[in-house]
Amino acid sequence: MKHTFFFSLFFAAIIYFSGQSCKRQLSDQEQPDVFKINNGVNISHWLSQSDARGDERLNYFTEKDVEFIANAGYDHIRLPVDEEQLWDDSGNKIPEAFNLLHNAIHWCLKNDLKVVVDMHILRSHYFNAEIKPLWTDTTEQIKFVRLWMDLSDELKQYPVSEVAYELLNEAVADNHDDWNKLIASTMKPLREKEPDRVIVIGSNRFQSPETFPYLKIPENDTNIILSFHFYDPFSLTHYQASWTNIKFYTGPVKYPGQIIETADLAVYPDSLKKHLEWCNGYFTIDTLEKKMLLPIEYAKRHNLPLYCGEYGCLITVPRESRLKWYSDMIAIFNRNNIARANWDYKAEFGIFKPDTQQPDYELIEIITGKIMK
Repeated sequence: MKHTFFFSLFFAAIIYFSGQSCKRQLSDQEQPDVFKINNGVNISHWLSQSDARGDERLNYFTEKDVEFIANAGYDHIRLPVDEEQLWDDSGNKIPEAFNLLHNAIHWCLKNDLKVVVDMHILRSHYFNAEIKPLWTDTTEQIKFVRLWMDLSDELKQYPVSEVAYELLNEAVADNHDDWNKLIASTMKPLREKEPDRVIVIGSNRFQSPETFPYLKIPENDTNIILSFHFYDPFSLTHYQASWTNIKFYTGPVKYPGQIIETADLAVYPDSLKKHLEWCNGYFTIDTLEKKMLLPIEYAKRHNLPLYCGEYGCLITVPRESRLKWYSDMIAIFNRNNIARANWDYKAEFGIFKPDTQQPDYELIEIITGKIMK
């Protein structure tokens, strides 16, 4: 009897500790139902911020692009989509655009890439527009929820481990609570349809790190990724950007250190100097990391993953400074466990050289660690 008892204990112990070992192994590996990302790239100016249609749109982004992205060491794409691309003025789905969206997702699944589908621009909300009816017109808020119900109907077929949704790119509401209320009113029906889908949520006013203390997210929802965007210092990353107030500054910029020297500003009008006041200064890797502390602390407090859904430096920036900025950004992301997606794939911030349209292998190696040439 004693032998039988001890043998029973022995085998029970083996079963128990084997089970514990299996649990440990599973927790160290990517779970089949977990959406986990690290290094991605934004596919801009395709289903968003583009007037291209027909063959021009069809050929701008193809399966060969997805294969290149996977080979370049990325593990996901962030895919911006605009309301005007996917729905007509009457709110009807546009089959051609939705077919492109589905094609992109299928290409990504085939190449082991995950996808963040990002609602980028609405007819009622463009982050740079002066008037944004989304925050003042309840009809537009109801429509916003309906658009997400439509998207969910289209995309719920895909595994929650492979596709995530981003509610809205760079919400810009005068009142932080207006964004919080819209989050709540959209998440409730979305969760009824897809309780396990990962939802990416950023803070108000361009997903700025500074506004994270005002963000309110649904309580006890573990299927959320928190997102911020980062383009500091703006005087460097947006050097000569034609759509900004600082476009007329064409003097030297450099990083790290003082981005624009006082002496280099002397010949410029006071109006331009004023536009540069808020985004110029002395920047190093420590300065950049300090600016990310609010979202880092917020994510830790809520025990949720953190994602920099956009970061980038224009190709107009002197190459040495540009590459150093990217190198420092990657170092910060790595030591703070921040997933990221650089803006963008092949436009003004892209990973292709503008003069030859060839891949910038040196930049790709900095961003993904992949040596391609």
